[in-house]
Parts: sequence; structure tokens; C-alpha cells
Amino acid sequence: MPRLTTHKSNFTAGEVSARLLGRSDLRSYANGAAKLRNVVIQPTGGVARRAGTRFVDMAPGPGRLIAFEFNTEQTYLLCFSHHRIDVYTDGMKTATISAPWTEAQTAKLAWVQSADTLLVVHPDTPPKKITRTSHADWQITDWVFADTGNRIHQPHHKFAAADVTLDPTGTSGTITVAASAPVFDAGHVGTRFRLANKEIEITAVASATSATATVKETLASAAATKDWEEQSFSPVRGYPATVTFHQDRTVIGGSRDLPNQIWMSKSADLFNFDLGEGLDDEAIEFALLSDQVNACAAVFSGRHLQVFTSGAEWMVTGDPLTPASVQIRRQTRIGSPAARFVPPRNVDGATLFVPRTGRELREFLFTDVEQAYQSRDLATVAEHLVHDPLDQDFDARRRNLHLVMADGSIGTLTLYRAEEITGWTLSDTQGAFRSVCAVGDAVYLLAEREGGHTIEAFDDGLQVDCGLHLTDVTAKSEWSGLDHLEGRTVKVVADGSVQSDAIVTDGRIALNVPATEVTVGLGYTHVIEPLPPAVNGLQGSNQGGRLRMVAATYRLKDASALRLDTGRGFIDVPFREFGNDLLDAPPVVFSGDRTVRAFGWRRDGTQALWRIEQDTPLPFTLLSVTEEVNVNG
Repeated sequence: MPRLTTHKSNFTAGEVSARLLGRSDLRSYANGAAKLRNVVIQPTGGVARRAGTRFVDMAPGPGRLIAFEFNTEQTYLLCFSHHRIDVYTDGMKTATISAPWTEAQTAKLAWVQSADTLLVVHPDTPPKKITRTSHADWQITDWVFADTGNRIHQPHHKFAAADVTLDPTGTSGTITVAASAPVFDAGHVGTRFRLANKEIEITAVASATSATATVKETLASAAATKDWEEQSFSPVRGYPATVTFHQDRTVIGGSRDLPNQIWMSKSADLFNFDLGEGLDDEAIEFALLSDQVNACAAVFSGRHLQVFTSGAEWMVTGDPLTPASVQIRRQTRIGSPAARFVPPRNVDGATLFVPRTGRELREFLFTDVEQAYQSRDLATVAEHLVHDPLDQDFDARRRNLHLVMADGSIGTLTLYRAEEITGWTLSDTQGAFRSVCAVGDAVYLLAEREGGHTIEAFDDGLQVDCGLHLTDVTAKSEWSGLDHLEGRTVKVVADGSVQSDAIVTDGRIALNVPATEVTVGLGYTHVIEPLPPAVNGLQGSNQGGRLRMVAATYRLKDASALRLDTGRGFIDVPFREFGNDLLDAPPVVFSGDRTVRAFGWRRDGTQALWRIEQDTPLPFTLLSVTEEVNVNG
């Protein structure tokens, strides 16, 4: 009956799938865990209880959060909801503007920012430009394409069959245009057509084959012609689906009726899409043609222009990009979701994107050896945590990528490429997370909670969700200002001591003992559960044998509580000399080792030997664990 000592020095591989229970030879097994919930992985190897969330404001309803960063000192949070945008500066609402998008349409909004302007597109609504002039002054307007005289430099396309003709009754003034097949729709009123590269504007539609127009550029002939186009974006044909900036050009990726088309503006002229004579600085247009559907899901400016479509990922090269030098190459065949825009994010030169399967997170990374991009799955060993992502953003300060799932949880990937740290954890809450947005050093969340939606922010000083930290110079027992938690059971920390749970009534709670500062919010439980120990050695594998943990030593840092199950139910490991009652007493902040003895044999080698699970709203950090195990084959 050998006695072995195992030492788990880090959790940098994060929570891994139960599919790895047979692969104790992998590094992911040695550095992973069976469950890491509501904790974050530290780059040094330990895990700590995640930050709580601070209540910022009530949101009007469902929607999504978008960052607006004018400079390093002027950053804003934009909350898009049903027909409105709320603007927040340092957590305070400073403006509200009307918007054209419905609650349902916010899911497919795509955007890009330059200086004080945010371009926002949706395939069913005219593209908009949101401009900031001051903290409280914001305006939303339609895109205005460049024009020269009576010619508007916007993209055009012939949507009808190649042999369909248009026959004008004249070359100037007000004319009637007859089509040889159904072309016109009532929505064409106000749109531009080009006949032999000369523009007219439709003023009335009599039927599908007849319309009245005003000639904007004198036509070369009044004869019927197959050489005609209509503007690419209109109420009839839909609007841009995605947008970005690349090499000083505006890049539009797809539209409702031209899903696989790419348009690039003239260089340094962001709203001029005139193809001209194909000179180096003129606009570029091409379609992504291949053996599969390539509806654009996102365009992203990285090392090259990257195009993410429903069926594949593409690289667009040209140094610089010109009509003559542009080259389009398909790289991988993963595909992106079509029902929702999940913005790709750059992390250390790699573009992280959500595939259409909804079960992965892919890293689109250029390899110098192959001179091509590869799409590596970053959730291979934690595929059980990723399911139907709705939104994502990267917290550069903490090196955490937050992925909001359809079930309301958040998968957090801690990523240090140089140190080879790639680990997942999962966070949940009382309610559901719906959107995430990193603005400067702050990470904001849109949460759905009982009774409505809230805007919140991760706060390292809180250990509760949707919480507030309240202070007063005079100690008092009754605290107000908690209307957003009305009727909820909340965790309370008063003057550093954990109090009994309270119920918010009329926006207030009452304490047993007066205090000068309180933290109040919704509780959440952090869980740390290891993988079963790998006890392979001189006597071979112990698979199928029996294990007994004799004792385990937990190395803690700045911990105020330790609730532990070693197989016979949870116990509270005391930090005080006499007991561990946290209520109404200042907590002991402990750093060091705590050894706990255990009893009982386990025949099932797939079970963890211990589990930490606690909802105490105080900090907790586990650095490492040493287990002393008896083995009996």
C-alpha cells in the first residue's frame, strides 16, 4: 500500500473537459481542473475568486454594449437598446439619443470607430454615423457618400439578368424608363440608377417595368441598353452588413442582397466608392467566389485585411492595396455565425473569432513558415464551456477574453501567449449576462435580472454581483439606495464583517449593528475542483484500483474563508484560534498553509478527492495544493 505525494503547483490550463480523464499524460491534465467556477486564473498559477460587479444603471431593456474611445482620457460606453442609445462617461449617463434599430436588430449590428465618429451598419437599415462633439452632445446621421456635381460616388450593381434592358424616353430632364423585365419597386423612389455610366434618380414607380426619373447626368443615348446598374444599398436591396477601416480605406463586407461582395473606398476618401479608371488610389470592388456560400460575417483589419464569412476565412493582400495589386485567398474553412455579429478581437497579433458551430473559439493566426493563416481551436480541452456565444471582448489589462454564452454564463479565457498560459473558467450569476464590453480599463456587462436589465461593471473591490459600496460618516443601521435589488435576498458586508443575508424592502436593508460602510449585492458561489490525481509510477497505473487521500495542504493567499469537502460533506476550515464564525466579526485575512486530514477509500478513479465551494463575499486565492494519497491496487 504505497503512499504518494502529489503537488499541484498551478491551474494555468483552466477547467478541462471530462473527456481528458483518460489522458493524464497531457500537460493540460497536470495543470487543469475538473471545475473552476466564478474564479479567475492568475498568471503565476493560482486561482482567485472573481471580481464582483458594480451596479451602474438600469438599462431600458435587451440590447448590446459598444465601446467608444475618443482618446486615452475620453472613453464612453454606448448601450444600444430598442430605438435608443444611452451614453455613459465613467459610469454616469451623460446622453440619450434616438436610434433606428429595434431590440431584435441589435444582435446583428456591426461597427467601427475612427476618431470622434462611429460607423454602425445593419443589413436591413441605412448605415449610420454617430458623432461626438462633447460629453453630452451626440448626433446620429445617415452616411453621406461623396459627390461630384450631380454624381454620387456610391457602389452600384446590376441585380437583374444580364440581358435585361432599360429604355429611356429621353436624355435629359424628366423621363420615363421602361424595363424589358420586372425591375422596379416602390422602394426605388429616391434611388440612383446608371445608364451607360450616367446617373438618373427614380422619382416614381408606375409598375415593375415602368418608372419616372430625373436625369442627373445627360444620357449618351435614348436607346434601350443592357449597360445599366442601380445603387447597391437601398430599401429594395438592403444595406451593408459589416464595416471596418484598412489602409486608409473604408471596407464594407457584404449586404443583404450581395452577401459575398467586398467594397473598398478610395484611399483617404472614406465615403467615395468611385471605381474610376482603376488608378492606385481609386475604389476597389470584388466578390468572394468559391465552391461554397461566403456571406460576409465580419471584416477585420489585422496584419492583412481578413474576411470572415459563413463558410470560410479569407486573406486580402496588397502592399499597398490597389485595384491592380489586390489578391484574395481563402485560408481556412471554418465559417462564422450568420444570425448574430460577434466581433472578432485581436490578441497579440491573432484574431479570435467565434465559428458558426457555436462550440469553439478559433484563433486566426498568420504563420511565417507557411505564409498563410491557420485557425486553431482555443477550446479543444474545454469544449463543454463554449456553447452558442453571443458576444465577446478582451480585457487587455487582466489578459482575459470574456465570451458571453446564450445561457447567460460567461466563459473567461486567460491568455498569455509568451508564457503558454491558456486556461478557461466559467462565471454565472443570479440572472444572465447578455453582453460584454471593455472600455479602457473597465469591463462592462449588460445583465438580465429579475425585474429588468442592468448595466454593471467588474469591480475588484466587490465580492457580490449587481452590488454597491455605500459609506456614511455616521454609523447607521438602515441603508437605502438599493431599489435595483428590490425584493432580492442579498449578501451584506458591514465594516469588513459578513452579516446575515438580508431582503431589500422599499430599496432598504436593516443591519443588526450600525456601520459606517456596507457592501450589498447578490451572492455568487465559487467552485474549485481538481482532476483526479495521476498516480502512475513504478508499479504502473492505478486505473481500476482504490485511492485514499490521507491529507491535503492548501496554500492560500489573502483568504478569509475556506469551505472544503474531502468526501464526507463540507467543513469550514478555521482561520481563527477558536472557531471560524464570520458573522458580525472582522474576518481573519490569512496567507499560508492549511492542512486538512481526510478519510475513506474511493474505488472510482474519476472522482475528485476534494472540492472547494463557498459563497462568502470575501476575497479568496488558492495558490497550490499538496495531496498525500494511499494507493491500493
